Amino acid sequence: MLSALASGQSTVTGLSPGEDVAATRTILERLGARISDDGGLVRVAGPDSGLHPSGDVLECENSGTTMRLIAGLVSAIPGVHDLAGDASLSRRPMDRVAVPLGLMGATVSGSGTRVTPPLRIEGPVSLRAIDYDVPVPSAQVKSAILLAGLVAEGTTVVRERIRTRTTTEDMLHEVGITISSVATGDGRVVTMAPGRPRRHDWFVPGDPSQGAFFAVLGAIHPDATLDVLSIDAAPERVGYVAVLERMGADVRLIQRDGVTALTSRSSSLRGTDIRAEEIPSVDEVPVLTVAACAATGVTSFRSMGELRVKESDRFAGSLALASALGATAWSEGDDFFVEGVGDASRFLDFSFATILDHRMVMAAAVAGCAGRGCTIEGAKSVASSYPHFFRDLALLG
Repeated sequence: MLSALASGQSTVTGLSPGEDVAATRTILERLGARISDDGGLVRVAGPDSGLHPSGDVLECENSGTTMRLIAGLVSAIPGVHDLAGDASLSRRPMDRVAVPLGLMGATVSGSGTRVTPPLRIEGPVSLRAIDYDVPVPSAQVKSAILLAGLVAEGTTVVRERIRTRTTTEDMLHEVGITISSVATGDGRVVTMAPGRPRRHDWFVPGDPSQGAFFAVLGAIHPDATLDVLSIDAAPERVGYVAVLERMGADVRLIQRDGVTALTSRSSSLRGTDIRAEEIPSVDEVPVLTVAACAATGVTSFRSMGELRVKESDRFAGSLALASALGATAWSEGDDFFVEGVGDASRFLDFSFATILDHRMVMAAAVAGCAGRGCTIEGAKSVASSYPHFFRDLALLG
């Protein structure tokens, strides 16, 4: 997105082959960017005059990140823009971006009070900067506001009560945008001046959320030594490592020649208390539920209501997965609890149905690999983020 907004040609190495990224690429091409892929080196050129409205519906497929960030991007492009998604994405709330973008002068409409997709966004001739407190911790919402703020009149300020990943701020700094990020207690205040990104050559490190599946697999498998050779170790993205260490896992982040690697070894786990603030996106909770099932004692998952509005209801899905494995699981409000069976070898041979949710599929697969096996319905949804997941599992033997 930043390369498409820039003037001139940027390159991206290490780009994910997932469907979410492919959907984003198609949208950017429809908005006027020129994108080509030459053996893994992706070239992106934004038009000198800037992106323009598309007469087509911008299909975000299954990607909430795509829809929320593109919403911010097109709010800064005068004209009408229609955004749509699949059945799962069409149930996800977009009011959390519609409200701040509306305050900036854009018109964002969808279905109902939660503004569910499809969306129609009308970008005004000019946007105004806002000073906004994000009510629910979300790097997607923060990013949408910052993307719109690139052309807003005045200084854009985003306030977080819980710090979320700084990927967007770091990248904006890399492309010459004047932006600052100041920690305040548990939160952060991000301040940005408007400007146009300059071209840049990007390298994308390994996705820590995908690495979490291998971290858990290595920890709960009876005989495993797993290394993830390159990973983005931003503090807000690797909270699960500290959680697993607290559970007794031999899981570590190691610096090797300027690159962060993750190692995971077979371990005996014990229950712990996990707070949502430790994992701001809560994306790693389904696979941490699998770790909890292999542990002794009770693991508490606190303030996990955000799981209910992901690609599927991951709150209910995590409870169902724990029960399928033979653990005891129950909930109280936005908290849920798992009493583990003490060892992955005691997992049941289970069947599990997922609803267009790649992370639930991968969590179930990790449990099946470490335990007695499983049957997963809807497994093709891994293509949205990690098309080669099952290939990579097979390569582990």
